Amino acid sequence: MAKIDYQLLLDNALKSVVKDALIHAQINGLGDGSHFFITFKTRDMGVQLPDFLRMRYPDIMTIVLQYSYTNLHVSDKEFGVQLTFDGRPFFIRVPFSALVEFKDPSVDFILTFQHKSLPESADNDMELPLDENKNSVPDDKRVVSLDEFRKKKQQ
Repeated sequence: MAKIDYQLLLDNALKSVVKDALIHAQINGLGDGSHFFITFKTRDMGVQLPDFLRMRYPDIMTIVLQYSYTNLHVSDKEFGVQLTFDGRPFFIRVPFSALVEFKDPSVDFILTFQHKSLPESADNDMELPLDENKNSVPDDKRVVSLDEFRKKKQQ
């Protein structure tokens, strides 16, 4: 018999608190002094944000919902919001499963989530893991010599 994963049950219940707070903000806006700090894993499946932000924040990113956000949309599994970066508006989408932390400092409220690592996605080249060891010698099996190719073509 499988054990009950109480941490998962608790995280799901607490993420519904985040969802309800975001729905409240979507319908009513944020009250005076209220603002949310939302931290999430940028490479989790379903996270949509511009490549330049993913490069700037390759693992974790925190967004602030306070004054300059628009088009907040909340569903059962995710939220999306338009924020301004470098003077330009961008719409980002974050599944609740990618959340790491949620804060509302105006009422001293904070939730932290246990995050289970999922396999990395690589939807485009900008999302491929970077090689940390820049001095490494490439694997000979991956290196193609142009001289060998030219010799074969001439024969």
